Amino acid sequence: MVRVRFAPSPTGPLHIGGVRTALYNYLFARQQGGKMILRIEDTDQTRFVPGAEQYIIEALDWLGIQFDEGVHIGGPCGPYRQSDRKELYRQYADQLLQGGWAYYAFDTPETLDAKRKEYEAEKKTFQYDCTTRQQMENSLSLPADEVQRRIAEGQPYVVRFRFPENMDIKLHDLIRGDVTMNSRLLDDKVLFKSDGMPTYHLANIVDDHLMEITHVIRGEEWLPSAPLHVMLYEAFGWQAPQFAHLPLLLKPEGNGKLSKRDGDRLGFPVFPLEWHDPKSGEVSSGYREQGYLPQAVVNMLALLGWNPGDDREMMTMEELVKLFSIDHISKSGAKFNVEKARWFQHEYFQQLPDEQVADMLEQQVREHGIEADPDYLLRVAAMMKERITFPGELWDTCCYFFQAPTEYNEKDVAKRWQPGMTTHMAKVIEILNTVPFEHNTLHQALLEDYIKGNQFNTGAIMNSLRLAVVGRTVGPDMLTLVLMLGKEETIRRIQRAIDTLGEIGN
Repeated sequence: MVRVRFAPSPTGPLHIGGVRTALYNYLFARQQGGKMILRIEDTDQTRFVPGAEQYIIEALDWLGIQFDEGVHIGGPCGPYRQSDRKELYRQYADQLLQGGWAYYAFDTPETLDAKRKEYEAEKKTFQYDCTTRQQMENSLSLPADEVQRRIAEGQPYVVRFRFPENMDIKLHDLIRGDVTMNSRLLDDKVLFKSDGMPTYHLANIVDDHLMEITHVIRGEEWLPSAPLHVMLYEAFGWQAPQFAHLPLLLKPEGNGKLSKRDGDRLGFPVFPLEWHDPKSGEVSSGYREQGYLPQAVVNMLALLGWNPGDDREMMTMEELVKLFSIDHISKSGAKFNVEKARWFQHEYFQQLPDEQVADMLEQQVREHGIEADPDYLLRVAAMMKERITFPGELWDTCCYFFQAPTEYNEKDVAKRWQPGMTTHMAKVIEILNTVPFEHNTLHQALLEDYIKGNQFNTGAIMNSLRLAVVGRTVGPDMLTLVLMLGKEETIRRIQRAIDTLGEIGN
């Protein structure tokens, strides 16, 4: 059975690029009839941030990315938090030591820093590898009794992986094809730290093996570590999973990885939920709090680096699962498109039932101290929904359905309320008072008989009417709006505009 995992570190809020990685894992697992696991990789306790783990869980749950096993729901391969598994990693480090695949290194931070500076002075870069390890203080360069003495005395050490010399390490990546790297280019990574905790590399491989992970789908920033991971599987004698390294999520301009600074600069979130930093107190915006619908975010993210093989764009989670294929993931990075994100949001908002939009509108209407009839709210929602992208726009877009304007847009007044307009508005009131109050009759009396019959400017009069009724020159079809507001309310608003604006054009 296909088994994949999403394994974030609780070092802060979940970046939208990490959400995409989780989504691709989820789509692949569901498409293959497999299992999805959430594992928290918190081996680096110095970077742990309180609240980050719960944030990750809540964000993925909001987006509908579901897990079969994980830190929050348990499962047969638990515990799923690495800090709860730290006792088992020591035995695997010992296994590598005994097999000659790892060695003890006693170098102090000061020694390593001095060595780096020595190389820098010669315009070189120091790397702890097969060409330099014999110069350092480790169990490969020191006599065996000296090694045992240091360990017995409690001298701090780390365990490093021992790469074979001059070996071509090959792996097949499901996205990038065959990848080869020579071991002489790789540093002997630390696998076990002096504080008794494993590094990411050791814990990651051990956990993936014990949790029976078949496919590792992760960001391309982990591609340089893949040769080490392949060699660790070989050292343990385990079957390696299949790897797929996803392209980066790039800045809108395309030059570099998408960051929080880009979001701050261009005014869009890079986190799924709002994040309150417990250390600095800084608040970062989230897609949920900005009013994005989870299905819009999922659809948008799915197409950043993947395509279904045709030009379709709108896809539900179920459709994405059915269509998803690693073969259609791009090798190159995907530019984040702010306007496209808004487009998806608008399209999905239009698909919401009118009743749901009416409920959102009612809440905002109540916040302004207004009680509205449910049927009226539903009619307004149905009429105005197409003009809305985010729920937070509802009141500003629809407020004139619930309260008369108390002021008029100055630019619209200057442009639209021309000399003689009070006469035209008075005629509109006369028409409303004398003909049946229904669409066809009003259309004939106002637009056909009065405006066109007298060869008046239709746009000028109707925009001025809208200004009088709405307070600005935007809104739905004017006669439809008048019928919604009712005869008395419409006449009251027109008369107020006449009294307030007068013959301003003169």
